[in-house]
Amino acid sequence: MVSGANDSQTPAIVSLAAGGVAGGIEAFTSYPLEFAKTRVQLRSQKGIPTPRNPFLVVTQVYKTEGVRALYKGCGALVVGSIGKDGVRFLFFDQIKQAFADPETGTLSPLRNLAAGMTAGVVASIAAVTPSERIKTALIDDARTERRFRSGLHATSVIWKEHGIMGLYRGFAGTTLKQASATAFRMGTYNILKDFETKRNIEQNTLTNFANGSVAGVVTTLCTQPFDVIKTRSQSAHGASTVEAIKSVLLDYGIRGFWKGTTMRLGRTVFSGGILFTSYEAAVKVIHPLYSGLTHTVRAEAS
Repeated sequence: MVSGANDSQTPAIVSLAAGGVAGGIEAFTSYPLEFAKTRVQLRSQKGIPTPRNPFLVVTQVYKTEGVRALYKGCGALVVGSIGKDGVRFLFFDQIKQAFADPETGTLSPLRNLAAGMTAGVVASIAAVTPSERIKTALIDDARTERRFRSGLHATSVIWKEHGIMGLYRGFAGTTLKQASATAFRMGTYNILKDFETKRNIEQNTLTNFANGSVAGVVTTLCTQPFDVIKTRSQSAHGASTVEAIKSVLLDYGIRGFWKGTTMRLGRTVFSGGILFTSYEAAVKVIHPLYSGLTHTVRAEAS
């Protein structure tokens, strides 16, 4: 299972709530690195080199634009992450319960990846694509035209100019990224957990953080091209998936599809540890509360 302390009987509402809490915490705490990665992946002016060091990007933006600029688009990402991680933990837990071995309660590595991929597609449709579109447009707009005053204003402008399809710009790239990223992140994490459980390795905060960090590294290296394409598609003015791919090849060649890898690695190692550790902790708090509330309601009803 995803959760260390809980078992296969984790209620769906607990998975949803704990995933949402974990997603919000992870998005907010790691946002400056996400900001730096997105800035690097967007098209830059000719002749102006782009720093590879995420801390250098953050420092430069802080000096020239202030600390508020580093959190431009953060609200959209936090809201999207609450929905995204709530949905993907919910679906992943439910899929795992449906396909788990009845005797051991575990899944094969292939089924782990398939469960994660399915959860990623659902999350992309339900929350990720529109929230990522707004976040990326805000970051891009802040360095160029500065048309958008806030996340709500950006949503309103994009809706008026392009309709709902404008909010789902980059859907193909985002869905490919989410499906593969969730498959690798959730799959790797659970493969590690199953391996440790069979060998009676204690599941504590340190173990959860380490497993989440390893899952983050695997995820980043395997899915970076999709992330670059998604970012290019979701710039302030938007672009089709084909146009995004062409622009990356034109600017940097094949190596451009791994643009921002170092920055994303820094974030995913950090955020992967935070995400799963927060999820495990949230389940430990929410599950007893939910069980107690359910028991009280049933007692009163009887």
